[in-house]
Amino acid sequence: MTEKAAEPEINWDELRPQLIKMGLEVAPLIVFFIANFRGEAILAASPMLNEWFSGKPLIFATAVFMPVLALSLAISWFIFRRVAIMPIVTLIGALIFGGLSIAYGDETLFMVKPTIVNTLFGVTLLGGLLFRQSLLKYVFGDVYKLREEGWSKLTLNWGVFFLVLAVINEVLWRNFSSDIWVNFKVWGVMPLTVLFSISQVSLLNKYAATGEPKHVPPIVVES
Repeated sequence: MTEKAAEPEINWDELRPQLIKMGLEVAPLIVFFIANFRGEAILAASPMLNEWFSGKPLIFATAVFMPVLALSLAISWFIFRRVAIMPIVTLIGALIFGGLSIAYGDETLFMVKPTIVNTLFGVTLLGGLLFRQSLLKYVFGDVYKLREEGWSKLTLNWGVFFLVLAVINEVLWRNFSSDIWVNFKVWGVMPLTVLFSISQVSLLNKYAATGEPKHVPPIVVES
């Protein structure tokens, strides 16, 4: 009788840092969701806050979100002594567009931020391929050892995925309420990104350099 092939063991040393990073990236989103959900009651109870944030719960939530996001990146740097470029760009975008939303009392300025950031990521990754540069290799090259063809395919997939997220964000903020947009940003983008990351496992293993162990997928949570 043929023995059933053993299931590959999970490499916890490789998975644990990603889980910690994902937790740090997800935490500000949860805070953002709670602040938006409770924002109307908080603003109603405080005339001063209501005036500061133009009576809009989303702008109040944005003001709460920005320092929490900065804190999560600071904690990530303290633990790992490095922060990936994507969370840094996301923080810069949040500070710029969040600050403009607060200053002008216009929540749409913050809602358009994911469109711009995801388009920037997508165009940068796909544009790099035109010059035969797999830019994702510079982000995950110290974690994954892939053949060049693998890096090109992984970069292409992530570039297209970021552009898809940008299109979805445009459709949502232009056609639906701010609460629906917040719900998707917190509870939609994260599962989609995790599922997409998992879908890349076969590619990571197919193009792994000779002798490299099985990989877990890179997980990027856009904030």
